[in-house]
Amino acid sequence: MDVMAALKRGRWFGGLDPALADALVAAGRVRALDEGQWIYSEGDEEPGLCLVVDGVLRLEVSAGRDRGVLLGLIGAGQAIGQSRRFGGGRRIVTASAQRAGHVLLVPDIALPRIAEQAPGAWAAVIALLYDQLDAAVHAAALNLCLTPRQRIAARLAQLADHEGVVAATQADVAEMCGLSRKSASGHILALAEREWVVPLYRSVLVTNIAALRSFAGL
Repeated sequence: MDVMAALKRGRWFGGLDPALADALVAAGRVRALDEGQWIYSEGDEEPGLCLVVDGVLRLEVSAGRDRGVLLGLIGAGQAIGQSRRFGGGRRIVTASAQRAGHVLLVPDIALPRIAEQAPGAWAAVIALLYDQLDAAVHAAALNLCLTPRQRIAARLAQLADHEGVVAATQADVAEMCGLSRKSASGHILALAEREWVVPLYRSVLVTNIAALRSFAGL
């Protein structure tokens, strides 16, 4: 498995200085994940970086007592995490494997040593934090301003991998869009009638991502 090549497909990691990319891979630990396997929980003390080598991760957060919400999914090449260096504290989300795969885990304690080898390390961590904030703010804005069907279209366009596959059930899509499963299924079928998507078992195939984005006004 070529960890470096897999991670370079991602925008953040792919834009790193080669020395920093090498240092992160050297300091990290590759962990194999079975479907449904836990990686870390919201509230865990030790932060750090988590980079997806392959597979898909599920990100959830608590929303009151005994209630969790699916925030989103991230796939190969994408990264999440934070550092105490910039005021970061406990883990903000719970991460688990939506699909079997591998992740590279870089502990927070390793980042100062990495920064000694690659001076751009802290700037890269700040950029990653900004990317996560930007994604969260825009997701919230879309859920506020779009119609339910547009929300479904926008989310499917966002989550589709390079082959057009969205590794989510219709119930997952409903939860991420704040809709009932029945409502989300109806909207997905309507998009399928336009030949923009194909509902599959435990996933959705996007066949016209440009049409979805245009419909959602993206």
